[in-house]
Order: sequence, then structure tokens, then C-alpha cells
Amino acid sequence: MLTLRRARQTLSFLCPPSSAAANNSIPAVIFFSSLSHSPYPFSASYPAPPAALDIIAPDGSQPEVQPKEVASYFRDWFMSRKKPLFDSIFEILRAQEESTIDSALSRLNLRLSEPLVLDVLDYGKKDVLSCLKFFDWVGREPGFHHNRATFNAIFRIISKAKMMNLMMDFLQTYMKQRYVHRIRYFCILVMGYSVAGKPETALHVYGRMRFAGVDLDELAYHVLLNSLVDQGYFDVVETVVSEIMLRGYQNKITHSIMVKSFCKQNALERGEEYLRNLARDDAKQLSDTSVGIVVDALCKSDQFSKAALLVDDFQRMGVISLDHAYGVWIKDLVNAGKLDGALRVMKDKQVVQGFVPDVFHYNLLICRLLRENRIEEVYDLLVDMRENEMLPDDVTMNATLCLFCKVGRMDIAMELHNSRAEFGLSVNYMAYNNLINTLLGDASVDEAYRVLRNSMEQGFIPGQKTFSIITDALYRDGRLDKMKDLVLFMLDRNVMPDNATYDKFISDFCRAGRVEEGYLVHSLTSSLNNISRKSTYMNLISGFSKSSRVGIAARLLMEMQEKRYIPNRKLVREVICCICKADNSENQFFGLLEMQLARNQLPASVVYKYFIDGAGRARRPELASQVFEMMRRNGIKPDLSSSILVLLSYLKSRKIAQALNLFGELSMRWHKRKLWHIMVTGLCKAEKPEYASKILDDMKSKKLTPTVECYEELIKVYCDLGRYHNALDLVNDMTQMGRPISSFIGNVLLLHSLRTRKIYRAWVYLSYNQSLSPVCWTLGHIIGLFSGSIEEDYDCVELEQMIQECFRMDLYTNNMLLRKLGMKGIDHACEYFDRLRERGFVPNRWTYDIIVHGLAKAGRTDEARPWLEEMIRKGFSVTESTRKICRS
Repeated sequence: MLTLRRARQTLSFLCPPSSAAANNSIPAVIFFSSLSHSPYPFSASYPAPPAALDIIAPDGSQPEVQPKEVASYFRDWFMSRKKPLFDSIFEILRAQEESTIDSALSRLNLRLSEPLVLDVLDYGKKDVLSCLKFFDWVGREPGFHHNRATFNAIFRIISKAKMMNLMMDFLQTYMKQRYVHRIRYFCILVMGYSVAGKPETALHVYGRMRFAGVDLDELAYHVLLNSLVDQGYFDVVETVVSEIMLRGYQNKITHSIMVKSFCKQNALERGEEYLRNLARDDAKQLSDTSVGIVVDALCKSDQFSKAALLVDDFQRMGVISLDHAYGVWIKDLVNAGKLDGALRVMKDKQVVQGFVPDVFHYNLLICRLLRENRIEEVYDLLVDMRENEMLPDDVTMNATLCLFCKVGRMDIAMELHNSRAEFGLSVNYMAYNNLINTLLGDASVDEAYRVLRNSMEQGFIPGQKTFSIITDALYRDGRLDKMKDLVLFMLDRNVMPDNATYDKFISDFCRAGRVEEGYLVHSLTSSLNNISRKSTYMNLISGFSKSSRVGIAARLLMEMQEKRYIPNRKLVREVICCICKADNSENQFFGLLEMQLARNQLPASVVYKYFIDGAGRARRPELASQVFEMMRRNGIKPDLSSSILVLLSYLKSRKIAQALNLFGELSMRWHKRKLWHIMVTGLCKAEKPEYASKILDDMKSKKLTPTVECYEELIKVYCDLGRYHNALDLVNDMTQMGRPISSFIGNVLLLHSLRTRKIYRAWVYLSYNQSLSPVCWTLGHIIGLFSGSIEEDYDCVELEQMIQECFRMDLYTNNMLLRKLGMKGIDHACEYFDRLRERGFVPNRWTYDIIVHGLAKAGRTDEARPWLEEMIRKGFSVTESTRKICRS
């Protein structure tokens, strides 16, 4: 058998196989071995620990511990609380039809007595309805008479479950039962109403009793007195106490309730004085419950030092046991967050006074320590519970599950979870959250999903964070069907996470192209009066627009606006583009326009612009023109932005003649750089560089400075069409005027240099016929090196310096330089990659693909594999050309 000291030194079980443990830096021995030198706790027949638990051999070695044996060890401990006879009783009460319960219980041949009835009620106190059925059956059995103790027990069970309506119904109808004539009817009513928190009704019944010449007994008087104090009827308390004293019923309970009355009235000094006087004058009437009441009141008023002094004083007197007071003190220290103080009190009193806390106080400390990840103290307390022959309850068992989760031993935690039916464990919120989150940390998504489904069937409603984590994991793993099942399962049980969670579900479905499932969730939540967020509508509308479901997209747009959400231009544009692709598009287009104008949610000018923009994006310039004319007819004067939208509709549809005509009209009206910029870039995108070049020259002649984007788009289209002479001429023109080369322009030229030598020949021709700027000379040398026209030995540092003299390098530039170095030799590329990483460069898909492609092409597949694995791990995929090389 291991001692506690040696158990603490045992570290072999601290290295869990799961990855979750890697994230937990808390050292702890989660191994429960026997810590006593006597036979094992709980009972003489309690099984000894399995051999695997004696993990320190005589030679000091530490053999491997089997998780199944450890799980079995805990399972046996948990099973020690089970009472087969009582389980059979409650199994009958839960499973049998009402008509067969009596005969089924009778077959058990129970020897009914007050202790047995009280024990059964205490065993199943969480199942209130079954307790009521048992209480009713017992009362109708020959030879047994309910008494005040059994009634008080059932009242307290109902009261603790806060089922006051049930309590009132019970009190109103119980007199109809066969057993009512055998008991004192009025006493039971007074006790029942008192426990139910209705002392005024209890007093009314008491008055009727006295009028009828009937009196309460000792127990009923004290139940009534306690209720009066709890509900604050202090003016009546003294009267009832006088009646109790008059009848000679005064005892320890009376004094405890009086102390409680003073404390409830915040007369703590008077309560303490009453307690000390009682200890001096009549110590036999003193109880540790009375001391505990004052200790509790002092602690709750933040007088912990005074509470400690009071406990010490009564400890020195030695007139009573203070176990209850110690427990209250520990509870208040824990609730105040003074965990170290609570542990110190517990250990000191255990050593000096032989104090043994009850299960409640152990559990309270264990749960708070678990919350702060103080694993070793949790272990110590669980060991103490076993040494002190404590039978674990649900809280203890759930805490044990959490302990294994926190140290990453999911193998043991799941063994215990899967065996929960054997020892009657009802898994609680904290344990379920720990199980699910730790399983997800171990990438056990299926197991986490199974546990979550099971937990919800048991009525557990996980938090928003847990829902979000598990749905994220299901989405990442592509388990959309399970994700859908989870959502529907939640809705079937009226589980309503917040809007953010549902929005995330719908967003995930839409991103995966399964917009119908997203719409199903939206419809179900709407039927439950849940108002979807604006982002939910936007995701759905966008998804249906992309899938050409114009009817649903338009309907959702209107529904969104009915909820007072204002759509943005992008969303309306998506719906319009969807409409323009459909049959009978013109009627639907203008129908939606009329509805939007009639709604008056947006200014009419904004609505017209949205529809002109949408028609232009859909390449329907005729619709854009009609809206533009409608705008004029309705008295709205077109501004520059609406005119530009019509111009863009012509350019996107490559209606160049109409675009040029409209531009001619607009340029006479507005002398704005934006208008020329739109025309130049639009013509470039339409692959009409000759028109774009003329308008660029016209722009300069009108003293309007062209934007960088004008140059970028024109140079790009020249290069795409192979007109490198024009592109380089424009670059030279820019630099002669002192304008810098942008990264975009430099990257376009380098890309084409990697593809062809024609661009270098164009530069050579230009250099003979024109005076080049210094930047253009350097750029020409770089183009020559990249195209292979200049055969010169170079390294990455020199190339970087030359490029930086011409333009600012970015990620795209680095990748092209990496590719060029790879053409020289893949080792050069790998060396440059390492240099980039040292400088904080974050590689993207193309960076990895260049390295993998180069290594595979050189036949170095073994070296390529780690790069490929890292690439995939970061969510990137290889290009088709690289895939073909890797396969070959």
C-alpha cells in the first residue's frame, strides 16, 4: 500500500496519452491508491485496490498503470453508495404503470418501519414524484402509520425541489387518503404550510386548532417557529416561544432557532451574547448548530476574525462538539474565495479535534479548487474522503470525472462516463463541459458529439461556448450532416442558443454551399419567435443569390427589411444579379424596384443607384439606362456617381461606342479626375488599351493627374496582349515625370519576364531609341536576369537590392524571386525561404508550392514530403502542376 507521501512522488501516471495533456502544465498525481494501513475503507468487504495501483515496486521501478484497472477501481468506489433494494423500489416507481405499482412493491416484501421509510425517501430525494408515490403507497399499507417525522421528510423533499404548488395541492388533498384519520390532521397541516414557506396560513390553522381545543406537539411547534423566523415574522416569534416554554417543549432546537432569529435581524452581538449565556448557564441546551448559525452570520458580514475567535472560545470550553460549526466556517471561507484559509481550517481541525467534514463540505472545496486548476489539493481531498469512509455522491463523482479531464486522462474519464448507469451517476453541467471540451482538444470530434447528444437527452443544456466549439469542429471535419442533426436535435427540445450561435450555424451551411439547410434552421427558429440577426439574413440571401434561387433571395430581402434591417449595396446587387439571370428578368427587376421605392426605407436616389449598379454588374446596360431615365422622370437630378454607374454598365458589357458617347457628354459636364479614372481603367479591363491611352493623354492635357491605378491597368493590359514596347514606354514616361513604380507594376513586369524573353528585347529596343530614366535602366537589368537573357551569376541578396531600388517588394515579389532562385537550383530557393522566415515573412500557398514543386521536380520527394505536410496542415492545397509532378 502506498502512503500519501509516496503516492505524491508517483509520476508515472501523469503523462496522459492524449494531446490534451500536452496543454496542461499542472503537475498532479491523479492516482488513488490505498493510503491506510488498515483494511480498505467503506466496509470490511470493500475490494482491495487492483495490483496496478501499487505502482512502486520494491526495487523502486514504476510499472505501467492500466487505465481500465484505474477506471474499475473508481467504479468500485462509486458502486459502494448503491443500495440494490432501494434501487429496485425506485425502478418500480419510475417504470411501472400506476395500476401495477402497488402489486410490484408488495412483491418486495418490505418490512415497513419509520427508519426504512425515511431512508428510502432520503435515498431518492431528487426524484420528487417517485418519493410521493412511495409515500402514498406506504400510507395505504396495513400495519404502517405515517407520523410527523415521515410527513416532515416528504414536506422537506418537496420544499427543497421548490415545487410549492405541488406542496399546496398535497396539503389540500391529503386528508382524502385512507391514512389521514390515523394522524393528527391539524399538526400535519401546520407543519406542511410552515415548510412550504406559508407561516401565515400555518398560524391560521393553529388558531383553528386552539379554538377547537387541540394543540400542536413538540415537533410541529418547532417547525412553525423556524418558518416564522425564516419568513421574518419576528413579532410572532416571541409569542410562539412563550407557548413552547409553557408546555415544557424548550430544547436545543428552540435555542438554535432563537439564535437564528437574532442573526436574521442582524443583531449579531445579541445572538452571540445569547449563545455565551446559554453556554454558561445551561450548557446541556447548547448545540453546535447554534454556534454554526452565529459563525455563518459573522462570516457573511465579513467578520471572519470574530468568527474564528468565537469558534476558538467554544473549543476551549469543550462543552459540545463543533463539527457543524467547523463545516459552516469552511463553507463561508470557500464562498468568500478564501480557499487557502478553508484548507488550513480543515487540516488543523482534523489533526487537533478529529474533525471529519461531511460530503457537502468536501464537495464544495473540491469544486472550487477544480475551477482554479489546483489539481493536487483536489487529489488530497478525494484521498481524505476515502480514508474517512465517505460515500461519494453525484457531485463527488462528477468532480472525479472533471479531474481526469483536466489532466488529460480521457481514457479513464470516458470509461467512467460510459459506466455511469451502473452506479447511478447523473452527469452535471461542469462534468459534461469538461468531457466535451477535452475530447475536442484531443480531436475526438465523434466522441464529443456523442457525449453532447447524450447530455442533451438527459436535459443538460450546454453553454454557448461549448456549442460554438463543437460546431466549429464538426464544420472543420466536414461533418455537416452531424452539425445539421445537432441543430435540429436542439430545436426539437426547444433549446435556444443565442442568435450568434444560430447565425454561425447558418453561415457554416452557406459557406459549404448547403444554403437549403441554413434556410431550414432559419425557418425553424423564426417559427419559435426567434428574430434572426442581420448577418444571418445577409448570409442566406447571398447564398441563394449565388445558387440562382431568385424567389427565395428576393423574399428573404423583403423579410429582412420587415425586421427593420437596412440592406447594403452589395447585398441588393447580389439579388439583382440573380434576377437578371432568371426568366422574365425585366418584370422581376422592375417589380423589385417598385417595392423598394414604396418601402421608403432608403432615399429614392440611393435605391435607383443600387439598381443601376446591380444591372451594370449583371451586364444589363439597357436596364441600367432605363432606371437612369426613370430617375430623371421622377424629378431626381442625376449626380456624378449615378452617371458613373451607367458608364460602368456600358464598359462591363463592352459596349464601347455607347461608353465613349456617354463619356463625351459627362466630360463636358464634370471636370473630375474620378470620371477619367473610371474610363481609363474600364477600357483597360475591356482590353481596349488604344482608347484608354488616348483618354489618359487627354487627362494629362486637361491638367488632371492620372491615378496610379490608371498606369497599373494600362501597363497590365499591354503586357497581357504582348505589347511590351508600349508597357515599357509607359513605365519610362512615369519615371521621367518622377512617379515611382508601384509594387503591382513591378510584379507584372517580373511575371512576364519569367514567361518570355520578348519583354527584355522590347526594353533593349526602347533603350536604343529613347532616353531611359535611371530606374528604367536598373529595371531592364532585372528583366534581363529574370528572363534569362542576361547570363550572370547572382545571389538572392544582390537581386533583392536591385529590385528594392526600383520598387517596394511585397509577398508576391518574394514568391517570384523564390521561383527564379528555384530555377537556378532548389537549394538556393530553400536558403532564401529560411532567410525570409527569419525576417518574419509568413509564407502563403504559392510559397509552399514553389518549394514542393522544385524538390519534386529534382527527384527529392523525401525532402518534399515534410514541406507538403506543413502546407496541408496550414490549410493550403498544391496546384495541379505540382500534383502531377508529385505523382510521377
